[in-house]
Order: sequence, then C-alpha cells, then structure tokens
Amino acid sequence: MTYTLVKCYSPYISKMDPCPPMLKKCFSTPPNLYIPFQPYNSEQFPTAREALYKGTLWTCLYDPYPLKREENLE
Repeated sequence: MTYTLVKCYSPYISKMDPCPPMLKKCFSTPPNLYIPFQPYNSEQFPTAREALYKGTLWTCLYDPYPLKREENLE
C-alpha cells in the first residue's frame, strides 16, 4: 500500500481577493489514517526516552511533520 503524508491542492483564486494568491496549499496527514489496524509484532522504538520524544511507541505511526511555509510556496 502506498500513500503520501503530504497532500496538496489548488485553492480557488478570486479576482476580488486583496491578498496575493497562493497557487498551491499543502497539509500533512497522520500515518494512522492509512493503517486500519495495528499490525502484529509492530516494530517499537528501542528506548522509552526515544518513544516519548517521538510521541508514539511504534515506528510505523511516527511522522516528523516536515511541512514548512517555504515548501508550500513551490
């Protein structure tokens, strides 16, 4: 199964809008949307400290959320 963690779309651009148009907007989706159930024997982070830092115990559910404003302007 393939999926992307970042989705992009082109919003409606009005002639009457006083702001400069944003031609492309992107947003992040969490990995748990694409996993219908927790797989048996899922890989876990090696230490509790690392799991707490990442916010999840399982590596398949970790998402670093790399989305930044500069990437939206592509």
